[in-house]
Parts: sequence; C-alpha cells; structure tokens
Amino acid sequence: MTLNTIALELVPPNVEHGPQRAVEEAHKVLELAEQFGIDGRIGHVMIPGLIHEDDDRPVEMKPKLDVLEFWAAIQPELPGVNGLCTQVTAFMDESALRARLTNLRNAAIEGIIFVGVPRTMNDGEGCGVAPTDALSLYDNLVENRGVILIPTRDSEQRRFAFKCDQGATFAMTQLLYSDAIAGFLADFAAHTAHRPEILLSFGFVPKFESKVGLISWLIQDPGNDVVAEEQAVVARLADSGPDQKRKLMLDLYKRVIDGVADLGFPLSVHLEAPYGVSAPAFETFTEMLAYWAPNKS
Repeated sequence: MTLNTIALELVPPNVEHGPQRAVEEAHKVLELAEQFGIDGRIGHVMIPGLIHEDDDRPVEMKPKLDVLEFWAAIQPELPGVNGLCTQVTAFMDESALRARLTNLRNAAIEGIIFVGVPRTMNDGEGCGVAPTDALSLYDNLVENRGVILIPTRDSEQRRFAFKCDQGATFAMTQLLYSDAIAGFLADFAAHTAHRPEILLSFGFVPKFESKVGLISWLIQDPGNDVVAEEQAVVARLADSGPDQKRKLMLDLYKRVIDGVADLGFPLSVHLEAPYGVSAPAFETFTEMLAYWAPNKS
C-alpha cells in the first residue's frame, strides 16, 4: 500500500505554550489551505519526534509537546488528514519501542519513519534498537515503515539498499535544494529491484534564513561540495524577493519531478516551512502542486 499523499510537516509547539498553540496552528493551516485553493488536498501531517542535537543549532531547542500529545490536539481540527511521524529508536530497548509504536498506531499514526542517533554520534551508537533493525522487528505492527534518505550523503546507495532489504516501505528525503535525488534514484533503480515510495521533501526559505541559518544548518555536510552548492541555493532563495523566490522553487520542483517521475518509484510530496507555516509558503506550495501532485490525475 502506498501513501500517495501530500504531507505537510508541523513541528510540535514548545511545552510552555501547551496544546492550545497546537490547535491554533491547525486552524492556521486550514485557513491558508482555503485561501490558496488547496483545502482538502493535504493528506497527512508529518510530525517530527525531536530530540536534543548539536549545541550549535541556530534555533534553541526547548522542550516540545510529545508527538502523541500534539496529534491528539490537532487531529480533531483536521478532518480527513492522517498522521505520519518520525520516531527515534536508538534510545529505547525492544519492548519499550514496541509499546511506543503500539501507542502511535492506536492513535491512527499511519506511517512511522525510524530515525537513529543525532549526527553528533556514530551509526550504531545508542543503547536501544537501530532503525534498520526496527524495520524488520516491527513489520507486523507498522505497515508503513519509513526511513530517511539523504541523496547527497556518501555511501547512501549502499545504506539505502540495506534499509530496503530490511523492510522499508517508504523513504522521506532530506530537504531538496538540488536535483541530486534524480541521479541517485536512477542509479539505485539500475542496480536493485527495490521500489519503495519516495516522499520528496521541499522546504520554503523565508528571508529570516539569511540571519538565522536554520535550513543551511539542517542540510549541512562539511566537506561535501554538492551540499555546499545546495546551501548556496538556500542563501539565494533567502535573499530573493517573493516572485523570484517562487520562480526558483518552482524551477527546482520541476527539475526534481521531471527527473524522477519515470523511474518506477511511487511518489509523494512532503512540504515543510521550517520557520512556521505562512501565506508566502502556502502560495509557493500551491504553485508547485499545480505542476504535479500525487493525487492529481
């Protein structure tokens, strides 16, 4: 079964703001979707399960509402919208993780993306279950088992093939600011029969980015020239006026879609506004979805 969806990422609010802030965020999404003519088209909300990362994170990480608490607050406000989430596995033992996944599934979270340790740690570190092990351990519990795909990362072809061998049914890409995913999937398709669903991730870049640098920090990979080029694209988007920004994002979206559409992978779209949903973000997303969308015949 494929998700075949437009997923909008919503980050749980800080605990200090409580569930009411979550409800307000859901209402804002509904208002913006109606304003720009895409009401009823968002199929999923993707909720990241955040943990503390590097101390150099440009935006301070304060305690957030838990995924389940956030979803309980917004689900009644978003009729017809289903839930996806990321779940860090590496700090839970097998039984604790099973209980957590059971609670997520009982709350109607339709797909779960298994995530490992922060980048300050090495793969395999952590006292709990590795994401690749979780894919097979919980295949009878979680039907839609997702992984993160970073097409610019060294050795990602091998890493992604192993995740598919372990039972991944879909992959959510890192935020895309180049069409590197097209070449990656073309090579992957040439060497393996795996065809998991791909959630193509696109993030709106507001002017704030030029001062804060959150998006550039999120996609960083020191020493990687392709990522450095993507960071330059992010900087250009941040410095562009609204019309030029939309044109640049639409051109990127077209290159990605045209590059991957015929490779045999089921495709969905994951949309993100890392600084918060806004009218400019929804206006940009609407133009992108007018070009191609998973539920558009």
